[in-house]
Amino acid sequence: MTAELVRGQNHPLPGTRLEIRISAGHPVLAGATLGDAEGKVPGADWVAHPASPKLPGLEVSVQAAAEHRLAIDLEAVPETAHRVSILLALPSGADGPARFGELAAPFLAVVGADGAEAVTYTVSGLDAESAVVALELYRRQGAWKARAVGQGYAGGLAAMLHDQGLPEAAEMAADIEEAVARGMARAVASAPPETTAISYRHPGRRTQTPPAPAPEAASAAAAPVSGAGPAQVSAASPGTPGEEPSGDGEPVPVAGDASGWTMNERLYNQVWGMFEDLARATAAYRSAVDFAESRLEQELDRVLADPATRVGPAADAAREEARAKHAELVQQARAVLDRDLGRLVAETEVVEHALPPAYARWDNPVWQAYQVPLETPMALRLGDLHLPERKDLRIPMLVRLPLERGLWIDSGRTSGGLDTAVTDSAELRRLAVECAVAHAVRLLAVHPVGDYRVHVIDPAGSAATALAPLLEAGALREPPAAGAQGVGEVLARLTRRVDLVQMAVRSGAVDSLPADVDTAEQLLIVNDFPHGFDDRSVTQLRYLADEGPSVGVHLMMVADRDDARAYGPVLDPLWRSLLRITPVADDHLADPWVGHAWTYEPSAVPAGSDVMRQVLGRVGQARRAYGI
Repeated sequence: MTAELVRGQNHPLPGTRLEIRISAGHPVLAGATLGDAEGKVPGADWVAHPASPKLPGLEVSVQAAAEHRLAIDLEAVPETAHRVSILLALPSGADGPARFGELAAPFLAVVGADGAEAVTYTVSGLDAESAVVALELYRRQGAWKARAVGQGYAGGLAAMLHDQGLPEAAEMAADIEEAVARGMARAVASAPPETTAISYRHPGRRTQTPPAPAPEAASAAAAPVSGAGPAQVSAASPGTPGEEPSGDGEPVPVAGDASGWTMNERLYNQVWGMFEDLARATAAYRSAVDFAESRLEQELDRVLADPATRVGPAADAAREEARAKHAELVQQARAVLDRDLGRLVAETEVVEHALPPAYARWDNPVWQAYQVPLETPMALRLGDLHLPERKDLRIPMLVRLPLERGLWIDSGRTSGGLDTAVTDSAELRRLAVECAVAHAVRLLAVHPVGDYRVHVIDPAGSAATALAPLLEAGALREPPAAGAQGVGEVLARLTRRVDLVQMAVRSGAVDSLPADVDTAEQLLIVNDFPHGFDDRSVTQLRYLADEGPSVGVHLMMVADRDDARAYGPVLDPLWRSLLRITPVADDHLADPWVGHAWTYEPSAVPAGSDVMRQVLGRVGQARRAYGI
């Protein structure tokens, strides 16, 4: 069972090999310090930070990001270290908030070797602070415990490190901030620009584009988030490696060119490989541009520093030469990026046409030949992801099935929203409900008959029009629950199911479940939250979000977070437990390793298309044939 700590509270740790997951809602720096028996940090070699991420038994992220995963092996921590402090700080000089009071409260979870959350802590109550000691792991009588600290510092990194007794704290803080500002946290120093290379090889892909030359600051490894676009290429047999070159000498892209036991598994791994290739190629390009700009700045500074060359024809010539070198480096980096992205565009076109319904866009012809499947696929497409360097290169956003976390379709207006044509609140809510229905139809369509059931809570009946196709096809056994009474009945029924199935699984008595317990996967769509919810209903909803996915009860929220502002931080764990997606294009998704801000586009039904009703009709026919 997860222990939710408050400030000052402690709790035993489940083991010594741990992962600390951090969610801040905005890019922050994550680091850690080792403390001696008195809690003091003796020197710089006892601090893990983005520019120096590894210590014995400890590794932190190398990039400022909204989410982090820190790896800790307490058995490998030096015996002289009695304390591990987890630090968070806002990047100085960044185009973003300067104090934690402007952000949602950071959330930390300590995860054991089995993947279960043992301890969680929401760092609430921060205001003017720009750095905080969030969590502390400390050794007591040979055992390790976690303590919620939440000690903030308005003076930032320097004040925090100084308070921990670190000599020359201000100098270290400046070094960390400078490293992050110049992109050094996601780069490694290497040979001159002409000779450096990065391998973009994904372990699940059999063929790959050649390594691309990159400038002196080359990108570190990219991170999977979830991981297609147009070009005309010759076809090849699915599942066979594309070794034969095309007419221009390039390898021919092949669908399924990845490892896996089945074609669907190979396609899934290939999509992930394309995502990682795009992330790494873009990171290399951005590092190259950072390096070129840093080099230009240094050369211009040298010109200005020398009185003999500060003015006159020699100074003008030196500045012009520096700018020419800068332009040449950027041009070289862009050429490499365009080459790599061109290959990915060709590959996405081939892969897109080979995708099964669960992975395919709604405009893919595979839906026209749709038949109800006999088994559940390994993943589901929620939309597309792209980066600003090439917006037409879209990678499918795939999530594994069964869903490990619920979905939150944000019906509120966000600062990151890219669809400027949609400004009306009512229009956003309508699009959000339609997006939820499209995802629900896809989930119903990719599961065997009877293996998936949908429930809807719509207290005010505002989603009646969008939900009509589900009712007409018989995908909903009963009309959407309305009013406080309907909300309570649905939540009580699903809460009971979660409790009973959990007890049956723990006791190994699944066959003894009551006859009225539906063991099929359950999806609960909640519209207009928190309208119609009282405190008890909110507690039940949080319980379903936390405990439901492990026993087949999944949550899909259609809500504007501002509507629930009256609950304050009580609902922060609920929002964090859900994967936030939007009904319009939005650049709110970030991978924690490379730190790119990915633009998400929902998987929408093309305007004027009747494909979703056709698919629902076939699902309804199958359900009636089975008497469901």
